Amino acid sequence: MPSFDTVVEPNLVEVKNAVEQTAKEIGTRFDFKGSSAAVELKDQDITLYADSDFQIGQVFDILRNKMTKRGVDVRFLDAGKIEKIGGDRVKQVLKVRTGIATEDGKKIQQAIKNSKMKLQAAIQGDAVRVTGAKRDDLQAAMALIRKELPDLPLSFNNFRD
Repeated sequence: MPSFDTVVEPNLVEVKNAVEQTAKEIGTRFDFKGSSAAVELKDQDITLYADSDFQIGQVFDILRNKMTKRGVDVRFLDAGKIEKIGGDRVKQVLKVRTGIATEDGKKIQQAIKNSKMKLQAAIQGDAVRVTGAKRDDLQAAMALIRKELPDLPLSFNNFRD
């Protein structure tokens, strides 16, 4: 039976490269001269450091541009609150999304069920497997899922006949 998996998987190598390029650009830009602006990557968290909220915004813009140039969807980033960390420094933690959350998996299942197509959707860990009798129905399901959840950077893999 034909099937595919719906997943949220960033290219972590490209994310790391974007963070490194951002750090390099922060070091060379004149408007960051003498400031404590920095960016670092630990596991799935990117931490932005700066002297003010405005500088955090500038660092985030640089990171967003670098990620876009490297082909990484910016929707993978979940921005946290800007926190004060002593003195006049601030930091912001950005989480890199991987895997489909349970509530998003349920939304995908519900969208497929409501579409009246002859398909089944099953949550399997951090992916959703969609199976059906026809390839055309599966391709229509991909378009439907993308339309229903535009805020998620979804990709589809393990397409099998």
